[in-house]
Amino acid sequence: MTDGLPLSARPRVASGALFVNDVGHVLLVKPTYKDGWDIPGGYVEPGETPIEACEREIREELGLEVHVGNLLVSDWAPSEREGDKLLFVFAGGRLSVEELDAIELQREELEFWEFHAISRFSELMPDRLARRLIAAVDALASNTTAYLEHGLLRT
Repeated sequence: MTDGLPLSARPRVASGALFVNDVGHVLLVKPTYKDGWDIPGGYVEPGETPIEACEREIREELGLEVHVGNLLVSDWAPSEREGDKLLFVFAGGRLSVEELDAIELQREELEFWEFHAISRFSELMPDRLARRLIAAVDALASNTTAYLEHGLLRT
């Protein structure tokens, strides 16, 4: 107990957007500060909602002003190195040709962006992230929301 209140988890919260193209490939970004690929997004700042953070990160990272859609995935993802995390993936939709042409990467954080097939996820990113994004693609296709723990669907 602290200040009369029971101890509770204080996870770091992050959110990202799942953008897909006409053939179902997912827009991934290559960060400069870590190995592997990811979706656009980042940590929620104090006073922000996960959706606000997601839209801000897209604006900062890609230079695009978009409004994300439905929640696709929430993932309780504790990490020994970084502590508890709560991660959200929102539907980003399909970007128009004009939006794709207008992408301006935040070069301090991102090297590249590309669309990739789901079948390549396991070679492009950590397994837990690959599982989270595959669950997001499935949730998008079935118009549902998935709850995950450690990147695994809770049944």
